[in-house]
Amino acid sequence: MTSEQLKKRINSIDAMRGLVILLMLVDHVRERFFLHAQVSDPMVIADTNGPLFWSRFAAHFCAPAFIFLTGLSAWLFSQSRGHDHHKTRDFLWRRGLFLIVLEVTLITFSWLGSYDTIWLQVIWAIGLCMLALACCVSWPRWLLFTVGGLLVAGHNALDVINFEPGQWGYSLWTILHDRGNLWQSDSLTIRVSYPVLPWIGVILLGYAAGPLYGRAMEAAKRQRYLAITAIACAALFVVLRGFNLYGETQPWQLYSGVNDSLMSFFNITKYPPSLNFLLITLAGMFAGLYLLERFNSRLNNILASYGGAPMFFYVLHLYVLLALYCIAVTIWGTNKGIYFGVDHIGYIWLISAVLAIALYKPTRIFNAYKRKSQQAWLKYL
Repeated sequence: MTSEQLKKRINSIDAMRGLVILLMLVDHVRERFFLHAQVSDPMVIADTNGPLFWSRFAAHFCAPAFIFLTGLSAWLFSQSRGHDHHKTRDFLWRRGLFLIVLEVTLITFSWLGSYDTIWLQVIWAIGLCMLALACCVSWPRWLLFTVGGLLVAGHNALDVINFEPGQWGYSLWTILHDRGNLWQSDSLTIRVSYPVLPWIGVILLGYAAGPLYGRAMEAAKRQRYLAITAIACAALFVVLRGFNLYGETQPWQLYSGVNDSLMSFFNITKYPPSLNFLLITLAGMFAGLYLLERFNSRLNNILASYGGAPMFFYVLHLYVLLALYCIAVTIWGTNKGIYFGVDHIGYIWLISAVLAIALYKPTRIFNAYKRKSQQAWLKYL
């Protein structure tokens, strides 16, 4: 593989990560300035207009791509260390614990400006998934694919299992499968937003798919595999969802309008991610990886600047949003009940575009500095 082919291969991964980071930005701006129009999981079609629904649906692609690409990147790290399982395991343990600590400290504060409630969200989930992957790096690929596939496809069969607070197994099941409070008192609530069982399956599949981006894999062959996988995932989603067979808690239905019917069809559960949720979002990710490598352009480099320093951008944009929200409330007050908000979802996309442009240069500068620096802690960002 030539140096140009290697650069193109890795650049497409960073560009894909950058694309979903920008979709994530839109969703987080929505959660700051459109929270008066709250959405449930899955969404209620009668209470959710089209622009809001599709804006939220676009954000569904973020977590699956982040976590799958985390597994893929872990395999690339392992490859760069001669597939030394000890070094790879150590890397995953340190990075996973760092992310969990980051979630309950800097990231928790960035959402509420306090520590009254600790939300265990996507960064916590990625951290736990990395810890789980650390235990599995020595497994053969067939076992990684088998266990990962069973967790992704089979966890919906466990939906009938439920524990009430105080029952034996409640805390563990809350972490693994059912969204809920781990701890609640007058001064502190700890809430799991991202049950991790299916996400562990996603990171295992990402690690098992690593050889797709190995040095020995031809670009044309990789692109063919990506296209086939994207089509297969989308086709299986259409069959399972279309006939309401399996993999989603809420069946879809026909409405009088085409848009409402489409919204119902794509109204899929994120917490925890249903099989249908993962099929369609991973299909989108595989298609994106194919297109970003197959049709490499200047846009790739722009997206890769965001994707090359994902944690830096993640923390930075949350604190920028916190500051902007506090300034808006100070100037205009809470104009939407207990919230400050804008009147239309279109303004959310506009604010997101302005923020993406404003944060591009600092992220690009940090990304370049991180790559040149020998300081190990910078690699965590």
